[in-house]
Amino acid sequence: MTKPPPNVLELPLEQRAVMAFKAAVGKLIIDHARTGAPFYIWRDGKVIAMPKEELVAEAARLQAE
Repeated sequence: MTKPPPNVLELPLEQRAVMAFKAAVGKLIIDHARTGAPFYIWRDGKVIAMPKEELVAEAARLQAE
């Protein structure tokens, strides 16, 4: 996962909140891929379970960062 910049406390609160949210979702994706639990996303106006192959690929991409 991407590390926050060294000056993270100097960034506006909104930017820090978005960074924290992205980090939390990334951790959830990795955890759900590891455990096999379904992960739901919004796609094409509907809530769907993310296909397992897509979830595993996204988790691998996040861990490589």
